[in-house]
Amino acid sequence: MIDLTEFSQMPHAISLLGMSGVGKTTLSKTLRRDGGWFHYSADYRIGTRYLSEPILDNVKFKIMSMEDPFVANLLRSDSIFIGHNISVDNLEPVSTFLGIYGDPEFGGLKKTEFLQRQNLYRQAEIQSMKDVPHFISKSWNIYSCSSFVNDASGSLCEIVTPDDPEDPVIRPLIDNSLILYIRADAHAEEALKERARSHPKPLFYNPNFIGPKLEKTPEDGVGINPIEFARPLFPELLEFRKPRYESMAARFGVTIDAAELFGPNTDTTPDPENFMEILYNALMREIKENPFGTETANRYITTCRTRLESRNRNIAG
Repeated sequence: MIDLTEFSQMPHAISLLGMSGVGKTTLSKTLRRDGGWFHYSADYRIGTRYLSEPILDNVKFKIMSMEDPFVANLLRSDSIFIGHNISVDNLEPVSTFLGIYGDPEFGGLKKTEFLQRQNLYRQAEIQSMKDVPHFISKSWNIYSCSSFVNDASGSLCEIVTPDDPEDPVIRPLIDNSLILYIRADAHAEEALKERARSHPKPLFYNPNFIGPKLEKTPEDGVGINPIEFARPLFPELLEFRKPRYESMAARFGVTIDAAELFGPNTDTTPDPENFMEILYNALMREIKENPFGTETANRYITTCRTRLESRNRNIAG
């Protein structure tokens, strides 16, 4: 099929799949820093392109609602302006906008507002994934980055039909990149759960998951502590997402255990050369063990070779 040497030298595009906290961003940053890969952060794209205005509107609303009119009057008279400072390393504005359902007195969101923001995020995430082919081209044409890593949100599996090749989000991803599912083993899962217990954070939830959790809760959220509402959801969310991740990876990509990438204690990160070897071995394993493995490998290798030929023609021309 292809040997490791040729595989390593191809212009790659990888779309990372897995739970928030499993190591997608850590790996992406290492590939960017040590291998010159273009790091496409879904949440950065969401925050700076598709949710930029709602995020800033929310900040302005908070300011205008303050009892002290000083800053509000400056804003109203256009004496100051508000901007966010979203970066790949600081995605807090996206998280705080998404929010958690619960009593507004404790920083929560009313049910209607919470669900509206969930839907806004869903639409934004869909658009950010449809943008991936454009950014693969842009990463080479503008930044001369040969390879590309799509640091997708942990909720990617929730905005698609996981086994549908014509899904409008999946299609552009598999036509232009290789889906890599970083599977959390028991050790990694427990670390994720402990982090969620100690520091619950806003997340996007599939309506089929969050709907039943909200059925018997008050519309205004009064009496619901948002942290206590969110804390028990993560273990259930993990179990909800796992079959969707696995279905998507089995049909369209490759699976690598977190321990294979980051070591048994998840405390090391492979350099780009080692990552290429791990990825190559995973692809060869899929060919042997997965009924869809040969199809996935052929599609991806053909895409990479076509990308390389196109770039070489442009350079020669």
